[in-house]
Amino acid sequence: MSVDAEAVARLVILAVAVVVVGALAWFLFLAVPGDLAGLLGVLLVLGAVGLAARIASNVAGSLIPAHNVAEVAVEGPITRDGGGGLASPPTGASADDVVEQIERADEDRGSEALLLKLNTPGGEIVPSEDIRLAAERFDGPTVAYATDTCASGGYDIAAGCDELWAREGSIVGSIGVIGSRINAKELADELGLSYEQLTAGEYKDAGLPLKEMREAEREYLQGIVDDYYDQFVETVAEGREMDADELRATEARVYLGSEAAELGLVDELGTREDVEDRLEDRLGEPVTVREFEPERPLPARLLGGAQATAFAFGAGVASVFDGDVDGLSFRR
Repeated sequence: MSVDAEAVARLVILAVAVVVVGALAWFLFLAVPGDLAGLLGVLLVLGAVGLAARIASNVAGSLIPAHNVAEVAVEGPITRDGGGGLASPPTGASADDVVEQIERADEDRGSEALLLKLNTPGGEIVPSEDIRLAAERFDGPTVAYATDTCASGGYDIAAGCDELWAREGSIVGSIGVIGSRINAKELADELGLSYEQLTAGEYKDAGLPLKEMREAEREYLQGIVDDYYDQFVETVAEGREMDADELRATEARVYLGSEAAELGLVDELGTREDVEDRLEDRLGEPVTVREFEPERPLPARLLGGAQATAFAFGAGVASVFDGDVDGLSFRR
């Protein structure tokens, strides 16, 4: 079916639904009740027609999709829930939301390909991997497009796609892992605070900021970082079909898109239009993109608004424990 024919078919479905529901609503809410219910009937008819138009539009879009490419964006630091709180704005990428969007796109009849827009410095390790795995499971061509930044966990995600495009000035790479902790021992001493250990297991309190780190603890935690790094390199080497030693030789550097392309970290350089042209070649038909966004219930949307408001009043108030476990933070 041609694009024009599909558009006409969608309009026909919409028009039929509106006419049928409008006529039925007029009969039920105006003709039957009589004059006393006239005003209320008019309002009910208008409401029913509007609802019918919305439902019919969704049905028509499902039966005869107006798109063939699904776009999902990963923007900002990657966390499980998107971050946010009193000390940071709720502007990160929620891995759970992104995975849900990719899965909906995969189930959508019209989504023959996935365009994953990446503008992220990376973030938490397992949430980043969850997004990569969702991209790998998508049934169709997957193209990642780096806009400003595709680093660390963002590059991990790109490794799960068939191709990675970037701009010449994009920041790409940072194939490494960072483990961090705050050392607040001297501050605690100045404040008259002391640390008393009540633990079971020698390394249960390893990395806590209120005490000096023993060498054995440092080696233990460095081992975790090294293991995460090995996993990261292996994942990228497999997904990008690159040599693991070449990836290690980057020493977690970031590169401009042009140099990243020379090193093989990026497949092609180009604009968004170039990416769509590439998808058109792969699909063998003109590309129409539909952007998938998170489906959030009203309580979640209200919570998001509350978080944004809290940040507006609480910016500048920092917590050294924000987002950490036992004072430690591991990120890509």
